[in-house]
Amino acid sequence: MGGPSIHVILLTAGLKPRGYTTQLVVGRESSHEGNLLEEARERGVECVQLDSLGREIRPLSDFRSLRALYRLMRDFRPAIVHTHTAKAGLVGRLAARLAGVPVIVHTYHGHVLRGYFGPLKNAAFRWAERVLGLLSQALIAVSESVRADLVDLGVAPLSKIRVVPLGLELRHLAEPLPKGGLRTPYAIPANAPLIGIVGRLVPIKGLGDFLEAATIVHKSLPEAHFAIVGDGEERSLLEGRVAELGLTSVVHFYGWLRDMRVVYGDLDVVVNASRNEGTPVAIIEALAASRPVVATSVGGTPDLLGNGSRGSLVPPRDASALAASVLGTWRGLEEATNRARLGRDYVLSHHSVERLIDDMDALYGELLGRRAEA
Repeated sequence: MGGPSIHVILLTAGLKPRGYTTQLVVGRESSHEGNLLEEARERGVECVQLDSLGREIRPLSDFRSLRALYRLMRDFRPAIVHTHTAKAGLVGRLAARLAGVPVIVHTYHGHVLRGYFGPLKNAAFRWAERVLGLLSQALIAVSESVRADLVDLGVAPLSKIRVVPLGLELRHLAEPLPKGGLRTPYAIPANAPLIGIVGRLVPIKGLGDFLEAATIVHKSLPEAHFAIVGDGEERSLLEGRVAELGLTSVVHFYGWLRDMRVVYGDLDVVVNASRNEGTPVAIIEALAASRPVVATSVGGTPDLLGNGSRGSLVPPRDASALAASVLGTWRGLEEATNRARLGRDYVLSHHSVERLIDDMDALYGELLGRRAEA
C-alpha cells in the first residue's frame, strides 16, 4: 500500500494506450500490510507477484528474486526496466544488467539512506546506491528536494537525476464529497473537530509524535477526535499507546479504506508527521480535496506545500509544534482552507496522472533514442 504502488499501477495502465507492452512485477507484502492487486486488475493490469521479494533483507530470498527476475527478463526481453523502491531497485537493476536490458531507470519515491538505520548501514546502503546508479541510464526523483538530497548524499551527479513528480487521479477528490463515513461508526458529532493522519503505520511515519500531539490538542480542545487511516506493523503498539495516554474514546483506528472520498469528506485537518518522505500521497489527496494540512518539513513536503503557502510546516519529531499548528489551523480554519484551495489548484495542475504519462513517455523515448544513437 502507498504512493509507489498507486504510482506504478497508474503508470503501467496509462502507458498501454501509448503503444507500450508492459509487465508489472511486484513483491509479496507482509501479513500486516494490505495490497493494491484488486485496484490493478480493475485497471487492466495483471501483476506478476514474486513470493521471494519483500521489504526485509533476506539473502537467500533476495537471491531467488534476482534469479526469477533475470529469467523473466530473458523471456520478456524488455527495452526498458523501470524499478521503484529500495529492494526492488536493487534486485531489479542487477537482474536487468545481467539480462542485457538496454535501458535501466530507477525512481526514488524518497529514500532510506538517512534516518532509517545506524551509521554503518547507512554508509553501506549509500555505497550500494552509488554502484546501482552507475548501472542506470537515468535516475528519477519525485521532487526537487529529493533530488538535492540524493546529490548531497553522493548517489549520482545532478545531471543524471530527473525530477518527475507523482501523478495521481485527483479530480474525484475535488468534487463535493460524502459526509459521515468516518464520523458515523464512532458517533462523532458533525461539529466536532476531526483531525486525521493517513498512511502506513510504521516508525518512519511518526505516529507516536501524532499521538503525543493529540494529547496536547485534546487538553485544549476536549471535543476533538482523531482518525488514523491505514495499517501496518505498529498498529498494536499504537493502540496500546492510545490506552496509556487515556485517548481511547477520541482516537479511532479505521484500517485501510479504499474510498478516499469518504476519508477526506469528513476530516477537518489532515496531518503528516513523517520523519522522512518523498512526496506524500496523502498530502496531495488532502489538497485536492481542499483540506487544510499540517505536515513535518521533510523530503519533498515543503515543495508540495509551497514552503508554507499551501499548508503549515513544522519540524519533525516535535509533538508540541505539531499540536500548536493543529490548534492554530482549527482556530483559523477559514484562512487555512483558503491556503488549501491554493493547494488544490497546484496539485490538480502538477500531479495529474495525465502529466505523469506524458513525462514518462517523453523520457523513455529520449533514453531509447539515445541508446539507438550509441
